[in-house]
Amino acid sequence: MITRLSTLFLRTLREDPADAEVPSHKLLVRAGYIRRVAPGVYTWLPLGLRVLRKIENIVREEMNAIGGQELRFPALLPREPYELTQRWTEYGNSLFRLKDRKGNDMLLGPTHEEMFTQVVKDMYSSYKDFPVLLYQIQTKYRDEERPRAGILRGREFVMKDSYSFNMDDEGLDESYQNHRQAYQNIFNRLGLDYVICKATSGAMGGSASEEFLAVSENGEDTFVQSSDKTYAANVEAVVTPAAEPRPIEGQPEAELHGTPQAETIEALVEWANSKGITIEGTDITAADTLKCIVVKVAKPGADPELTAILVPGDREVDMGRLEASLEPSTVELASDEDFKETSFLVKGYVGPRSFNKQGLTVLADPRVAEGTSWIIGADEHEHHMVGAVAGRDFTVDGSIEAAEVREGDPAPNGTGTLTLQRGIEIGHIFQLGRKYTTAMDVQILDENGKRSVPTMGSYGIGVSRAMAVIVEQSYDDKGLVWPACVAPYHVHVVVANKDKEAQDAAEKLVADLDAAGIEVLFDDRPKVSPGVKFKDAELLGIPYTVVLGRAFKDGEIEFRVRAGETSTIPVDGALEHIVTTVREALAH
Repeated sequence: MITRLSTLFLRTLREDPADAEVPSHKLLVRAGYIRRVAPGVYTWLPLGLRVLRKIENIVREEMNAIGGQELRFPALLPREPYELTQRWTEYGNSLFRLKDRKGNDMLLGPTHEEMFTQVVKDMYSSYKDFPVLLYQIQTKYRDEERPRAGILRGREFVMKDSYSFNMDDEGLDESYQNHRQAYQNIFNRLGLDYVICKATSGAMGGSASEEFLAVSENGEDTFVQSSDKTYAANVEAVVTPAAEPRPIEGQPEAELHGTPQAETIEALVEWANSKGITIEGTDITAADTLKCIVVKVAKPGADPELTAILVPGDREVDMGRLEASLEPSTVELASDEDFKETSFLVKGYVGPRSFNKQGLTVLADPRVAEGTSWIIGADEHEHHMVGAVAGRDFTVDGSIEAAEVREGDPAPNGTGTLTLQRGIEIGHIFQLGRKYTTAMDVQILDENGKRSVPTMGSYGIGVSRAMAVIVEQSYDDKGLVWPACVAPYHVHVVVANKDKEAQDAAEKLVADLDAAGIEVLFDDRPKVSPGVKFKDAELLGIPYTVVLGRAFKDGEIEFRVRAGETSTIPVDGALEHIVTTVREALAH
């Protein structure tokens, strides 16, 4: 079937949309691939839908290759399964909730662990039925607070989610590794530059967790790599090497000092050095002080509680790392009003001892090991404690990853130092374990006739997001640049010559290409100038453009590689050359 631009449902734009922030958003709208309906919600226009379907098919082929069986759940779901796993509450405001006409609570599915678990429970009861690997490619819904960047972060998006069910942990490991390889196959076929990073599990739960991050300066995720590239992790999953505990006995007693106008770490260090205070004979630096950040932490369904977060004074708190460490609880910084209403909070001089006295939680950076000595807030206006020892002068209730990760920090695996880069999450794989099968009481008879709970893996790919990521990594100043495997068409044929002979030759060429299995977009618009046709061809980003122009009278046509070279080829050999070139591109 030949697609003609004269009848294609398409309108290209010369100006960027006003709300577009990133290249993929600008270009996909300008080129007529998507169109905004509401914040974070887009219509897939014919060209965009063709690309989306091709990405889906690549994902489907690789999932089928590892034994996946495709099904499809509804997007409109009942509340009850999500109550069993507590995610009706844990998802908070990001869940689209609604009621049916009878008043029953419903939701639009943000993810489908509960549904997959339920269907396996309903249909299977014996170990003989396992392992099971099911997947779907379906629209998901999350009420993003700030939808942005077009289809990179929308409230409605297309996702592939798959779930493995095994009777033992060894089977889960195998399913996990099979998915890991399938994901590499998918992203390699899409031509993406990506890194596999250690990650946190978040609201999904589970143990082992890895993200596939596409390298992009417009990415929302920060990830780190070791200098020898043997270690990579989302910044939220970086584990800080813990300090060695030190003996408390024999350490000098902590001293209370007046510290006028020392509300900042910088001012505190300046004061300490002006007083000649040292630690083991060396001058005080910000790393010798301890920040006490006051936050409000709310467990799902519970009221927020004041909590102290301790980090070395030379580090800022990374809210993303803090939030990831506390999930599914929510966290926010204490407000000025909270300080006014809480008598023991002395702004600029808060320390952990007041939290200890109040029986409130204190969580500390791993560098705050027992026996380590610090300068801390004394919970009195313009006063600090010098030489406060962890485990003696104050206590902590647990360790937390909340401090910023910096360029040059040592890699957790001991292989050099860390570099920071930006990336876009395109895939995430989890070893969920038995969280969902236990919550939903999945009981399977094992080979000994005893009831056993199967273990799960969860594996997601942002299918619609992958389309935007391809653009982010391949566009140029003229427009989109699609790889052949997902381009809406393989070849864009342009008639830039008003001669009937050239028009007839173009008609024959597109018919022959179509017969050879090459997908063709034919710009047959009679009243559009060659300049406009060329600009549209560059904007649309189809891999190869064939131009029947001035050289046609000399028996030649132009063959343009998008973002590549332009050459002339004889009309007589054009068909074979184009077909061979396209097939070679599709084979890679």
